[in-house]
Amino acid sequence: MPETPRRTHRLPGSRYGNRPTMKDVAARAGVGLKTVSRVVNGEPGVTPETERRVQESIEALGFRRNDSARVLRKGRTASVGLVLEDLSDPFYGPLSRAVEEVARAHGALLINGSSAEDAEREQELVLALCARRVDGLVVIPAGDDHRYLEPELRAGVATVFVDRPAGRIDADVVVSDNYGGARDGVAHLIAHGHRRIGFIGDMPGIHTASERLRGYRAAMEDAGIPVEDSWMSLGVTDPERVRRATEEMLSRPDPVTAVFTGNNRVTVTVIRVLSECSRPVALVGFDDIELADLLRPGLTVVAQDSAALGRTAAERLFRQLDGTLLAPERIELPTKLITRGSGELPPAD
Repeated sequence: MPETPRRTHRLPGSRYGNRPTMKDVAARAGVGLKTVSRVVNGEPGVTPETERRVQESIEALGFRRNDSARVLRKGRTASVGLVLEDLSDPFYGPLSRAVEEVARAHGALLINGSSAEDAEREQELVLALCARRVDGLVVIPAGDDHRYLEPELRAGVATVFVDRPAGRIDADVVVSDNYGGARDGVAHLIAHGHRRIGFIGDMPGIHTASERLRGYRAAMEDAGIPVEDSWMSLGVTDPERVRRATEEMLSRPDPVTAVFTGNNRVTVTVIRVLSECSRPVALVGFDDIELADLLRPGLTVVAQDSAALGRTAAERLFRQLDGTLLAPERIELPTKLITRGSGELPPAD
């Protein structure tokens, strides 16, 4: 007599069926629950024929292992969280991928989310991930006070901050040499004859923005060039704000002859403004951008390796989880000046 297909019971008012359980698999395969458990978990003690029947039942029912019980037994979820500033920012794509690859190599699932540069949203997201019992966190911080994480750290949640340091707690951090990179970029413009150099950056409270501004000031001071307030503009990276700041620098009686931009989003807007300018203006941007080499002239940049940031942070995280790390450390990765033409233009006057 042909076997009647098993039907799953449906919850009242729901269009979804109940998930099949190991009991369902055992009943369909005609074996005990312990046998199914052994097959599911890759344990020995099951004959090839019995394993085949169990696997066929698993496929037929669409069974998926529920890891909740394993979490309770082992105390680990094999998952880590990644909190970014903005998932749509191209800078974070390679960083996120690198963290994911390291997590995958360690048999862990990556769960990520975006803080949207909002400190409260960052805290809410981090604590939500902790409530789901992730084993560790890689955080690009939006806020400057991370004491809310202290109970989680004491509970054993491994945490590494990346791109920016944590605020008011002692924790591992992996950053780029923002100060040195900016200093090199501005020094490059000075070496090509520029004295009136504008700086357009992100919000001053952001660590990377303040470090890049500090590098700009240091390069100007090294060259003995007094910096005018009108040459500096920090604020939101909204295109309207950046356009306005750029146009103001270019329309002064003694306009800037070069611009150093503080991140990729600022750079893109400044490129658009300079394309409308009647005279050549040199440009060096912090962060590389896609198609930078196809512009005319090509875009000179201070490039940071976002993939290396993510990979280094993730490797550090799993070393914490393995218990091979002791005191928190600050790891600073170098930047690279890539010359393509825009930063080598001489002053127009």
